[in-house]
Amino acid sequence: MNNRYFFDSYALFEIAYGNEKYMPYAMTGGVTSVFNIAELNYGLKKEKTKDEADKITDEFKTNTVKVTWESIKKAMDLKTKHRNLSIPDAIGYVTAKSLGIKFLTGDEDFKDFENVEFVKK
Repeated sequence: MNNRYFFDSYALFEIAYGNEKYMPYAMTGGVTSVFNIAELNYGLKKEKTKDEADKITDEFKTNTVKVTWESIKKAMDLKTKHRNLSIPDAIGYVTAKSLGIKFLTGDEDFKDFENVEFVKK
């Protein structure tokens, strides 16, 4: 197993909820972006209290990486071609490639993309 991954929003939710298929990846010291963290926080706030959601979100604070302007522009190019992708995940995918690490997801929209570690629930 690679020693680092980029956790997309799907992976963040699976890790936050303790999905055992994602736990080995959680131990690798993966990274994510503030955009994916925002999507996680929003989703959690629909299901949990504000305090619970914020506490879970805060656990990923040290795992965030900087997203470059170039990555944002490339991600929006990708999004125009693959409209089903969320904006945070498109940014994350491009950022993972720029960092030379695999993009961890269970999102079917990424299943056949290169540089993806696809793990379904």
